[in-house]
Amino acid sequence: MRVLSVLTLCLLSASCAVGPDFKKPTPPAVSAYTPQPLSTTAATPNVAGGEAQNFVEGGDLSGDWWTLFHSQPLNDLIDEALKNNHDLKAAQAAIKAAREHVLAQKGAYYPSVSAGYSASRQKQSNLISPTPDQNIFQYNLFTPDVSVSYTPDVFGLNQRTVESLQAQEQQMRFQMVATYTTLTSNVVVAAIQLGATQAQIDATNDLIDANIRMVDILKYQLKKGYASGLDLAAQQSQLEQLRATLPPLVKQLAQLRDQLAVLVGRFPDKAPTDKFDLASLTLPQDIPVSLPSKLVAQRPDVLQAEENLHSASAQIGVAEANRLPNLQLTADAGSTVLMIGQTFAPGTGFWEIGAQLAAPIFDGGNLMHQEHAARDAYVQALEQYRSTVQTAFQNVADTLAALEQDALALKTAAAAEDAAKMTLDLSERQLRDGYTNDLAVLNAEQAYQQARINRLQAQSNRFADTAALFQALGGGWWNRTDLTGGKHDK
Repeated sequence: MRVLSVLTLCLLSASCAVGPDFKKPTPPAVSAYTPQPLSTTAATPNVAGGEAQNFVEGGDLSGDWWTLFHSQPLNDLIDEALKNNHDLKAAQAAIKAAREHVLAQKGAYYPSVSAGYSASRQKQSNLISPTPDQNIFQYNLFTPDVSVSYTPDVFGLNQRTVESLQAQEQQMRFQMVATYTTLTSNVVVAAIQLGATQAQIDATNDLIDANIRMVDILKYQLKKGYASGLDLAAQQSQLEQLRATLPPLVKQLAQLRDQLAVLVGRFPDKAPTDKFDLASLTLPQDIPVSLPSKLVAQRPDVLQAEENLHSASAQIGVAEANRLPNLQLTADAGSTVLMIGQTFAPGTGFWEIGAQLAAPIFDGGNLMHQEHAARDAYVQALEQYRSTVQTAFQNVADTLAALEQDALALKTAAAAEDAAKMTLDLSERQLRDGYTNDLAVLNAEQAYQQARINRLQAQSNRFADTAALFQALGGGWWNRTDLTGGKHDK
């Protein structure tokens, strides 16, 4: 009686969806990303990328944040990547496919109508009564008919299924956004590393040249008795060690060009030939840092995990509805005649109206355990969501700490380079005045080139980690109309 009462009530109210109604998770009660308040980073004057960076708490990210580096070649690469990258196109196609699944499932809200027509020639046995009323045993039979079936969504089975599919569609949408943010960040970082690697190769070649000259001098001094074989062997060993560092850099440069080619939708043989000089880039100085409460509404991976949780919640309702009675209404109407010209003539029609109610009674616990599995899957999705949120906060905190240390590292590396350059200048001046020899100058040049390489690496880290922070904060996708459809969704 209780089931019948609930069934009657649901029929009268059109639909009564069982299962929990989804509620968005409450944002974490976190007011900061790091234990210490954000502060302006150290500055290194007269060095590209040495500007102090100020973190603007609560600021909003630009939808094209990479333009803050003020590099037209970089902007062109991003534009090409957004047009041609195949991973991004695949993610966009996945959204359309998910949308079609939603529309297909929504069709279950409406009656299903089908039409049929059959034609046959039959002969009955003479030992049984003839079927037609004309008492003939061989005849033609023509039957056109229309069938209508409708399954009322009494307990919200279809409603919850559509809800789950809509959440999956949103998952695909945020997966596409994640692909977009990763793509733009990867292009920027690859271009920065390309410029830094090329500069390191140039500095390494200069360093090798200096060591070759030092070996030549020691060979000459060995002949004259001014140096020992041990000195020469040590310098030759150092030269070969330096030469060994060059192939990995050349390999890295080639791989970076190949990576950029694929990111922008090209094959490696058509890799971009643009040169990216770190000195031509501008380091963003005022960086917006979203409030922690906003991060969960901006990070595409968090939003994707939220929609996964939403889908899991709806699946609980699907599992519950499968354990309840199912009502199906059917109707069939048509005409059966012996001659095609008599179709729909008076007296040839037939019709049927029916209703069927089916309820599971015993299934060995199958449906019950499916419901339990759906509830456990929801708990799993909830914990995955919480883990994703924590990882998002970790990404931001790690990048903020990295930027602070990058600034200090660049300051130290630049100071070391300045000191090495001063030593080299003094050595060259002493050589001109006759107070030192070529070997001392070459030693000073070697120290300077190594300091130069260290400074280039520190510069590259500042630029790359700045791009990483924009990605960690969500990439500003909500300010791009091509990703939001012209509205600020979050």
